Amino acid sequence: MNFSRLASFCAALTMLAVHPAAAQDHHGVTQGQASASSSTISPYAGMEKRHVKALSDQQIADLKAGRGMGLSLAAELNGYPGPLHVLELADGLQLSDIQRTRTKALLEAMKAETIPIGERIIEEETAFDRLFAEKWVTRASLDAATARIGAAQGELRAAHLRYHFAMAEILSQAQIARYAELRGYDEGGHHVHETH
Repeated sequence: MNFSRLASFCAALTMLAVHPAAAQDHHGVTQGQASASSSTISPYAGMEKRHVKALSDQQIADLKAGRGMGLSLAAELNGYPGPLHVLELADGLQLSDIQRTRTKALLEAMKAETIPIGERIIEEETAFDRLFAEKWVTRASLDAATARIGAAQGELRAAHLRYHFAMAEILSQAQIARYAELRGYDEGGHHVHETH
């Protein structure tokens, strides 16, 4: 192959790489079009209609109700039950009257602490969303907003985990083991907390 043919060949390859439309098959469909039509819709499709883009309606409802949202899995799955589920399983756990009273008090205290934090997260996420929607976001506002949201999320998680820790101090080892069984957890998969 002489130099002029080699140059033409290289130019043709470059053209195909830069302009895939030139690589149509015999059906007139480009490789780019074929792959685009076979790709799936983004998992984010539809989320653009959310009031707060980063939060689903369910997440907002959970934050407003003080629900755990999986924030306490490190505790829940390692022998530190949550007060809500302990109350739901009260009969199966054979809670004493004192244990029921203390668990109800824990649940109420947990909600009183976590609901305001959840409301704050919703407010912060709403304001953050607005920064992007109205094109007012700057590097400084982005850093400040994400720091506030991150701090609130950490505060919420810590609060939920504290109540799991407190709940384990109310139950006996046998009740904690029974709780794991009733919740369908593999008892060999976690360590039962030593109660006082």
